Amino acid sequence: MNYIGSKHKLSSFIFNTVTSVCGNDVSQKVFCDLFAGTGIVGRTFKSHVKQVIANDMEFYSYALNRNYIGNHIALNSEKLIDSLNGLKEQKGFIFENYSEGGKAGRLYFTSENGQKIDAVRQQIEAWRETSAIDENQYYFLLASLLESADKVANTASVYGAFLKKIKASAAKKMVIRPAEFQKTEQSHVVFQKDSNKLITEIEGDILYLDPPYNARQYGANYHLLNTIAKYDTFVPKGKTGLREYYKSNYCKKGEVVQSFTELIEKAQFKYIFLSYNNEGLMSCDEVETIMKCFGKYSLETKKYQRFKADKTENRNHKANATFEYLHILEKK
Repeated sequence: MNYIGSKHKLSSFIFNTVTSVCGNDVSQKVFCDLFAGTGIVGRTFKSHVKQVIANDMEFYSYALNRNYIGNHIALNSEKLIDSLNGLKEQKGFIFENYSEGGKAGRLYFTSENGQKIDAVRQQIEAWRETSAIDENQYYFLLASLLESADKVANTASVYGAFLKKIKASAAKKMVIRPAEFQKTEQSHVVFQKDSNKLITEIEGDILYLDPPYNARQYGANYHLLNTIAKYDTFVPKGKTGLREYYKSNYCKKGEVVQSFTELIEKAQFKYIFLSYNNEGLMSCDEVETIMKCFGKYSLETKKYQRFKADKTENRNHKANATFEYLHILEKK
């Protein structure tokens, strides 16, 4: 999934840094990914630690992590995926409000794909309501739909806007691909809570933090994924069909320092790692000053190429050199 701030390319750097600080054997440690997003970092550690705790306020993120992190035992899913792919298209909420040919005129999806999303989403819910599937299968199928729908979305990467014409990748027929997850003997926990509240309710060994670093709210940028995941009824607002969304203090210049300080103070974890980059609302000096108040501080830096989607319809990308800072705290 194309995702702002994704740590896919940095996962090895993060894993190697964490194990160099905490020890190569982390098999008895509880690892928490408090701002999990699509769960890339939690997935990286899932098979190596005693337990992963994953959390994010956005429901689409919860659905993805409930599958990728929460599911750890094999599921009987092949026939379910085949059944979803065999469904006939159906005009529903996504078609009418976010698809070509719908009443709202928003081109997030082709007419065919919008109707297919509606049909699949309704079938998943019907199976759940009749207990034809359990909660593990429910979130596996929901994650599979979200990932598959994202691949045919007619956007430049996020859902803050749609393209004026249907691009080549969005014109392809959506096929539901299984959202495969790692199988582990140990179980894991997934939350959908405000991070500063959840931190008072959990404890562990390694706390990984990847909060929003600028003013872009994830609830606005990925509103349509929330709408597909929740499949609720509301009146979409404006040209982009926005829904009401959670506003994080980590996206607010006047709030982020206080929120971060409180989070670090309340964290019941020995090791804390913060991913942040050189474009963040908090400066390196601010982060260092805060962390030093609570223990031994160090810093690792990684230069990498971050790709920004531009606004052209062929979704060309411009490479941008970015510095990723991994701030490290050993709490006293």
